[in-house]
Amino acid sequence: MHKITSYLMLDGQAKQLVDRVNGTSIGLTFSEYAVLVLLLSSPDAIFTKEELLEVGWPDRVVAPTSLTQCISTLRKKLEPYTEVQLKTVARRGYQLHVSEQSHVKMLAINDADAIRDAIVGVSAWTKVAGIALLVIILGIIWYASDHHAVVKHAAKWHADKFISLNIGGTLGSAQLLYIGDEEHLHPSWWQKHLAPEGNHLDNFKYFSAFATTDGKNYSMAVCPELDSDACTGEGIINITAIDARPAGLNMAEFIPLSKKMEQRIRYNRIVLPVDDKGKGELLEHNYHADIYFPVAGELLVRTDLSMSLVYEGENKGKFYSTSCITDQDCITTPIKYTVRGEFEQYQTTINELQVDVFHVKVVQKELTKPDEVSSSAMHFYREIRKHDIRDEDLFYYRIYQNQHTAVWIVPQMGHLLAWTQYTQIKL
Repeated sequence: MHKITSYLMLDGQAKQLVDRVNGTSIGLTFSEYAVLVLLLSSPDAIFTKEELLEVGWPDRVVAPTSLTQCISTLRKKLEPYTEVQLKTVARRGYQLHVSEQSHVKMLAINDADAIRDAIVGVSAWTKVAGIALLVIILGIIWYASDHHAVVKHAAKWHADKFISLNIGGTLGSAQLLYIGDEEHLHPSWWQKHLAPEGNHLDNFKYFSAFATTDGKNYSMAVCPELDSDACTGEGIINITAIDARPAGLNMAEFIPLSKKMEQRIRYNRIVLPVDDKGKGELLEHNYHADIYFPVAGELLVRTDLSMSLVYEGENKGKFYSTSCITDQDCITTPIKYTVRGEFEQYQTTINELQVDVFHVKVVQKELTKPDEVSSSAMHFYREIRKHDIRDEDLFYYRIYQNQHTAVWIVPQMGHLLAWTQYTQIKL
């Protein structure tokens, strides 16, 4: 066993923290245990992110966010032990500091007579009143906190189902996230928007997929890879149905049309050099997606979406998002909507799905009004305009990420699903 404090031990065989005072234990994952062992090997020393990634995920290439999530979880597990501090050293790495309070705490807990005298010396009514007052104060603080807002918002979502989809003539399943009850969760609510007679794609043999609904919009995000971890961002399909009537989208026609639209009008997507080794003090995490909205008898509408995160701490920083909406015939001059704000990142679980929630407090919004809007795009203008008028706090959900892509639930026109391409830019 590794001795962390005089009463807190790290059991290597069972991979758990053992509290000798309370007789409790806290389980650790392989990565959490390996990272903690390295930090304990030299207390107060600063270990780089690369060193921690190497021991926590040996022989694996993972995104830096894996370490960020690991550190965040470790902090929560060490939170009851205030004398053990897992610190972030800006642009350098992490260090573990253990203060002398642990020795004082052990002596105080062992002094049973002093504790007994203190408890006996207070009346029962005083104890009850003190506990009740403490509970009320803690409840008020919790209710007013950002964390409570995140928990309350995330509690609306469920991720306990999969649905079957036929994309391009290939049958597969999609992880489903939804709000509300199960009244409208049959696969037909998604499948009916793809025309059966045109639902055939050559060289489309398998796919990974996610699907969402907020009871209003029905989104599907598809990557033509059998394993989502292998998705590189090529050939991603993002479709959101905003109307209950079957859209009748012909997939064989949609794919070349979407490529044409993306080549003709590209506002937010930036093609970066593959071998870029730029240096800078800031790291921008950029996510880009093209989302299509088929409606029966209307022009195909596209949202060109870009989101950027710049961390200024372990779980907070600057947020920037811009959307550009056009239709397939360019009748609608671009509807551009930009959001800037400050984000705080939280980790939660929706059923058994690990999710990152980004609570964005909006600082600035900007809507560039178009010169002309087609009837097909008018719905989008109205919805974006409502966002521009009223939104102050936004919740973005990152439900999946690999080295090249990420899947987000975006709070626009309700909730949209976007399988995005992921890049990093040093500024």
